[in-house]
Amino acid sequence: MALTESNMLPLGTIAPAFQLIDTVDDQLKTLDQLKGEKGTLVVFMCNHCPYVVHLLDEFIALAKHNLPQGINTVAISSNDVENYPADHPDKMKALALEKDFSFPYLFDEDQSVAKAYDAACTPDFYLLNENNSLVYRGRFDRSRPGNDAPITGEDLQQAIDLLLKNNPIPENQIPSMGCNIKWKAGNEPAGFSI
Repeated sequence: MALTESNMLPLGTIAPAFQLIDTVDDQLKTLDQLKGEKGTLVVFMCNHCPYVVHLLDEFIALAKHNLPQGINTVAISSNDVENYPADHPDKMKALALEKDFSFPYLFDEDQSVAKAYDAACTPDFYLLNENNSLVYRGRFDRSRPGNDAPITGEDLQQAIDLLLKNNPIPENQIPSMGCNIKWKAGNEPAGFSI
């Protein structure tokens, strides 16, 4: 497990479009189909990462809380499932059903979507406004496995609240951190190192 921080894609970036398989219903889904009326939260995550497992229940609650406000959530796993079978689409589906996800859990098999978003770690959060422009890419909160800080989601929720009020979101954002995305051999982004 290599501790990795977000690459911090520039604010204002228009989110790259995608078309990925939803592991729960086996249907192709696009960003345009899944986007929320007021905004969209895209998160790169996976089943096995201890940083994701640590905050997963609070993240699920945050996504469910914000859904009626017009913020849709989309979860994407881009990990190499040959070397990390716990992240296989069958296991993704099982987790989504077990935890009653209120959002789709998509599989980025060729890792092209993770590369397009410059995703680096799990979890990696991207909050988009109604025009799919990036307004926040930072941490969930300050809690990490083993640091005893409460899991609140306060950093991400504050950004969502500001977006919903049409207030500016501060540009000084603290990167998320977690396990590096498990790239397929030969598919690592330029500059990637463990």
